[in-house]
Amino acid sequence: MNTELQTRRRRPSLAVGGRRGVTVAGDVLAWWIALASSIASHGLAVSLAGHVWSATTGAFVVALVVPAVGLAVGLHRGWWPAAGRTEALALGAGCVGVASIVSASLLVAGADSNAVTAVVTAAPLAWTLQLAHRHLPHRERTEPGAPSTGLRRRVVVVGVGDGGRQVIRSIRRDPARRFVPVAALDDDPGKRNLRVDGVRVEGTSDDLAAVAQRFGADLVVVAAPSIDSLRLRRLTEIVDEAGIEIVVVPSVPELLDGRVGIDDARTPSEADLLGRRRIDTDVESIAGYLTDRRVLVTGAGGSIGSEIVRQIQRFHPASVVMVDRDESALHAVQMSVCGRALLDDEQLVVADIRDAARIDEIFARHRPEVVFHTAALKHLPLLELHPGEALKTNVGGTLNVLRAADRCGTERVINISTDKAADATSVLGHTKRVGERLTSWYGRERGRPWVSVRFGNVLGSRGSVLGAFETQIAQGGPVTVTHPKVTRYFMTVDEAVQLVVQAGAVGDSGEVLVLDMGPPVRIDDIARRLASRAPRPVEIVYTGLRPGEKLHEVLWGVGEQEYRRSHPLLSHVLVPPLDPALLDELDVFGCQEATHVLDLLTRSDPCSSTSQATPDLRRVPAG
Repeated sequence: MNTELQTRRRRPSLAVGGRRGVTVAGDVLAWWIALASSIASHGLAVSLAGHVWSATTGAFVVALVVPAVGLAVGLHRGWWPAAGRTEALALGAGCVGVASIVSASLLVAGADSNAVTAVVTAAPLAWTLQLAHRHLPHRERTEPGAPSTGLRRRVVVVGVGDGGRQVIRSIRRDPARRFVPVAALDDDPGKRNLRVDGVRVEGTSDDLAAVAQRFGADLVVVAAPSIDSLRLRRLTEIVDEAGIEIVVVPSVPELLDGRVGIDDARTPSEADLLGRRRIDTDVESIAGYLTDRRVLVTGAGGSIGSEIVRQIQRFHPASVVMVDRDESALHAVQMSVCGRALLDDEQLVVADIRDAARIDEIFARHRPEVVFHTAALKHLPLLELHPGEALKTNVGGTLNVLRAADRCGTERVINISTDKAADATSVLGHTKRVGERLTSWYGRERGRPWVSVRFGNVLGSRGSVLGAFETQIAQGGPVTVTHPKVTRYFMTVDEAVQLVVQAGAVGDSGEVLVLDMGPPVRIDDIARRLASRAPRPVEIVYTGLRPGEKLHEVLWGVGEQEYRRSHPLLSHVLVPPLDPALLDELDVFGCQEATHVLDLLTRSDPCSSTSQATPDLRRVPAG
């Protein structure tokens, strides 16, 4: 929420104060009318003098009591209430309070019992009148069936829970009158024909196309945080075909102030386009191992590393050392975390994990208790061309980090891997698999919770397929897809980091943790989905699988047995250890035939698949 909006809420404008004044005056008038009607109905039992005296005294007391009671029960604290259930209950409580105070005042002043009876019987009519004067002004201003005027957009709201009701109220209260709610939908059949602040529930989300056409809607607001991911994806397809804009409102708990309005809506995210919904691994309950601990993050300027740095701040670590060879990336992460980027903090460290002496120096100086190792080379096709570079960074660099952590007694190491390490067929996959096995060896030998984490494709990361598609579409195409049937697993950066943090708490030595990412997604579907939104036709071209690529990724290799013991969305897999002495013999930094080295390491893996192709054994020199 921006500062301007916060200021506006703390200090209501004169217009808001005027509206509240009208509300208070309306409440007082409602009581006067109700009181006069009630006293008149008791006229035969009250003397003329008493009648006039009771009416005058009652009216005076009401003028004093109604504003006070209304303020006490919260009736006069908001903008143009929408006369919903909560408002009706508050009005009822207020009427009981006013009737009690006015009756007591009349008795003290010496009025007879008939006057008190008149006040008590006036309460129901006052409640009705107060409810009416709150509701009718809104109905006149934003009648759902009224034709749209000017640039007002006609809105269909999907979901009439807390979020949906707040969206409708937000639309009604919009001083610019930019929108008019014409219909609502909800997947609970029992809510059909229900009216929410005058907006009728016309059916379920399955009826979206027909309802939007019937009411001439040009905007759909999805305000149902529990909506099924596939259904949300279907809704976006429906509105795209109809040329209607769709926006998604965050769930109420996601917003700092607990309220949802039309201005909180956003266009569907990358995760929405993939039919995914956010997975929460409940990281808050187990991340205490970071509090007051010295933490070090390698690759801190990358997509995963920088998000780890941002997220672990809320657990109040004693320090966070950010290591990266890219100084510009460190500048960016410091800016995102601290709001400034003077690059004068000793916890920002420029270093390459290939430099063993430099890594030892950093660990000896900062003595981290928790290490997140995210630094790696990750682009599969490029590493197929330069396997020696992959070996030096993903294997040799990882070994440097593990040895330095071992020397300074680091308690926990979380190594970032990839689903391509399961039944690896690429240089990337093989090098990351070796990293998993090295981490497993140190964890088991030292009896420490050193673990690895496997990811699928991370949405929003640098080099993400969605980013490539969007760039190609912006340039007019064509969009290139390797194969019409190729599938991949996806997760958001936030989910990936949740998994990393949770792995540090629940993983045991020698384990790899894998998040349940849902079913794999066909890349061709993503390309066509994005191309359909382009302002002009975009061609899709199939280029064929590249060396090392699989048609379908897997999460567990042959011979690996997954089990779930800590969280229903987290799978644990035991990884066979790899003695780092073998790498010393092979000389990973000095070898000239990296693919041959990777082949030897793969053959030493008891879980390697003989049915899968080994890396491309072209004899590419390490340089």
